[in-house]
This record gives sequence, C-alpha cells and structure tokens, in this order.
Amino acid sequence: MRSWSISVGRLFNVDVRIHLTFLILPMFIYWTDYAAHQGAVYGSRDMALVGIILLAVAAHELGHMLAARRYGLVPKAVILLPLTGVALYDEARSERPNAALARTREIRLAIVGPLVNLAFAGLAAAVIGAMGRGIDLWSWPWLYARNLPRSLVWANLYIALLNLMPAYPLDGGRILRAFISRSIDLSSATRRAVSISTAIAMVLILAGLFSDSWLTMVGVIIFSAAQLEERALVFQSVLDNVRLEEVMLTDFATLSPADTLQDALDKAVHSLQDDFPVVRGSDMVGVISRQRILDALRAEGNGYVQAVMNKIFEVSLRNDSLGSAFRKLTARSSSIIPVVEEERLVGIVTLQNLMHSMTLLAETRKLQRDESES
Repeated sequence: MRSWSISVGRLFNVDVRIHLTFLILPMFIYWTDYAAHQGAVYGSRDMALVGIILLAVAAHELGHMLAARRYGLVPKAVILLPLTGVALYDEARSERPNAALARTREIRLAIVGPLVNLAFAGLAAAVIGAMGRGIDLWSWPWLYARNLPRSLVWANLYIALLNLMPAYPLDGGRILRAFISRSIDLSSATRRAVSISTAIAMVLILAGLFSDSWLTMVGVIIFSAAQLEERALVFQSVLDNVRLEEVMLTDFATLSPADTLQDALDKAVHSLQDDFPVVRGSDMVGVISRQRILDALRAEGNGYVQAVMNKIFEVSLRNDSLGSAFRKLTARSSSIIPVVEEERLVGIVTLQNLMHSMTLLAETRKLQRDESES
C-alpha cells in the first residue's frame, strides 16, 4: 500500500491515500485536450477536471465507508484510484458474520457507491437546471474541461456506471465475487474474480488503442486495482495460514528487571532488536523497547528496567496464526509479542520481523502459485 500510494490526510479516522495511477490522470487529460484541439489546452481547467474526478471518487468511497461502519466493518485506510477505491478494514475490530450474511453485506455495500454518485449527479443537474445558464448536459463531449458544470454531472455518472462493470474490485466485480463464492471458498472466488477483471482490463486496453483512448485509461486503472486486491489476498492467505513457529525469532536477547537502563541500552546497541522481553528467572514479567529506554534515560536519568517496562502485554502460542498476532499487536499498539509454550518463553515476534516475514512469505506464495498455473 505504501509503495504505490501517498497519504493525503485522515477522514473519520481513516487514512486517505491516493494511488500513483491518479498522477497519470492530469497528464492524460492534458494530452487528450492537446490532441483534440490542435495544440490548444486549458491548464487550469484541466486540473479542475482532475479535481472533479477526484471528488467523485472520494464521494463514492465515502459512501462505502459510512455504509461499512453501519454493517460492522471498521475501515482503517482507503486508496483512491482514478475510477474507484480500495478500502482496507481493521480485522481486529470488524464484525465477522457467517458466509451468507457476509455475501449479502458485500452486495449491499457494493450498491451504495454507485447510488451515491447517481445522487450527486442528479443534485448537480438539478442545480445547473435551476441556474438556467444554458449549459447543455447532452452535448458531446460529456466530460470536457471547458464545461466544468457539465463535467461534474457526467463524472459522477461515468464513475457510477463504470463501477457496475463485473471487474473486481469494482462494485460490479464485488457483486460477481459474492455470487461466485456461493459455490467455492472466498479466496478461490476472489482469484477467479481477479482473473475475470484482468481479462476485461486487457480487452479495454486493446480496444482503446483502436478507438477511444479513455478505454485504455479505464483498462489500466482496472488492472492496477485488480493487482492491489490480488496482493491483499495473498497477504490475507499468509496471515490466516502461517503459524508463529514458522517466523518467530528464537535467537533473541532478553533483559532483567534488575538491569539498569544504561546496561539495557548497552545490550540494545549490540543487538538488532528494537524490543526486548524482560525475564526474571524463568518468568517473563514485562516488555520494553529501545525507544522507551532512551526516553527514560533522557527524562529521568539512569534507573532500573523494572520501573519503566510495560507490565501489561499480550502473549501468543507457537501454533497461533500470523493474523492473530498481528491483531494483538495493532489492538494494543504494541511492537512485540512473546511466544510461549507451557508458560515458557520460546520465541518473540516483533512488528518489524512480522512485516518482513509477511512480505517474503507473500512473494513466495505468489511465485509458487504462478509456477503451478504455468
């Protein structure tokens, strides 16, 4: 997510990010304007048209987010593309209904986005009509930088209609996946929906080369969104199926509650760890981070680890999934989870090593799947 998108702020405590494909849109609109008018371009109006499209996509995703909260899903981030958005949900806080209810929920959520855009298009058309400025809504081209009021109506109409295409992760594709998942498991249904989406994207890209270049743009956006969802699927598979014993660190440094903060910092300097379990005899009594050690030394001078360590912490079993560990880490905003067996510390999982392992395992799973399909 962070590699291909940039954060533009937070809305309702949701991280809003813009996918880098959105940066292609201004250049594309400028180029099509240049080609259509023999070198005459309207730079400020072109950028305003980009803003209109961005607002239409944002309204579409805002509708999804508000509806998602009503259905028990807690969105934590949304990535805006020029045609749609990809929402990421907080698995630890979201409700998990049975398969039938989940399918119904997905269909209802999918319908909300296009309805929001249709409502905005109708409202904009009504306002334009009431102003009586003679703006012909039915003149071609409908999406046109020199007629921004008309573009406001048609941008919302286009996004509503295009999102109903059966191309995952567009809304129509989500409805298609919900129907496919009635006969197969959700992961397989998602892969099938992504394959259909990729095929549709290729058809649109090729069709655009021989007709309207906007078709190529739509195809590229759908392909990019499908790849985002495919990577999310692979990561989810890793979270659900990999056990902590496969990725936990078994060679790690520990601290004693009787260690001074300066001694603890000296140990931290010679270790690659950022977080340390604190052990008294065979019992684990706390956790502490390198940053916490530094902060305490700066604020209070040298003291003992016992005074500043975190005595409330989560533990996991070696057979727990990566997903359960990740939810525990995010729920407490922690960065380390001790792994125990029969109340004995056998390993640790840190947020840093967890993210590193997830990335490598996801790439490995993807390579294995590609080899099996070839």
